Amino acid sequence: MTMFRLKQFASDSVHAAAGAVRWNYDKIELIADGIVHAVGVSAGLVAATVLVVLTAIYASALDIVVVSVYVAGLLSMLVLSATYNLWPVSPTKWLLRRFDHSAIYVLIAATYTPFIAALQNHWLAAAMLLGVWGVAVFGIVLKLRWPGRFDALSIGLYLALGWSGAMMFDQIFGVLPKTALACVVAGGILYSLGVIFHSWRSLRFQNVIWHCFVLLGAGFHYTAVLDLVLT
Repeated sequence: MTMFRLKQFASDSVHAAAGAVRWNYDKIELIADGIVHAVGVSAGLVAATVLVVLTAIYASALDIVVVSVYVAGLLSMLVLSATYNLWPVSPTKWLLRRFDHSAIYVLIAATYTPFIAALQNHWLAAAMLLGVWGVAVFGIVLKLRWPGRFDALSIGLYLALGWSGAMMFDQIFGVLPKTALACVVAGGILYSLGVIFHSWRSLRFQNVIWHCFVLLGAGFHYTAVLDLVLT
């Protein structure tokens, strides 16, 4: 009975209205989502540690910096997603939603950072980094200042920012090893397909499926960064 009251609160309260979000997941869905997030955070911590150690051994000081930016973005997304999705329905949850959605922009920009830093043209790399992080900051401001008001725009902005590297295919992807390139593309496709389930509110376990796609996409991009470091 308590769960149903929480669902009603999430759907009808002013907090839900302000965030333009419904939270109508049953107990089994919430448990499954909790398992996915526990796996994601645990695997992320281990993978991040391994990546930083290997970078310190095999790469340069600059590589350590850019990989650290990527790792920070990845862990921020995983931890904030777990915190928001597993937090009990309350006003705090809708505040956490802002940071969870903002972390997606951070992850996208942070994932691009190691690949852009690999460019031989330093002026182009600087311009691209400013562009990617500038769009990410714009998206974060939208999420923090006007939560729930521009959700459709935000989804489009996620996708546009995520695939923006395609406009610089020769410059960015031309310097990547074939394995890294394949993993970058595969990760992007998985993220994009996951958006379908993120928007499919009537589908049971849609939130769980969406988060599975996120973990798979993040896994492929992690593999790409690891391959870049070791090559």
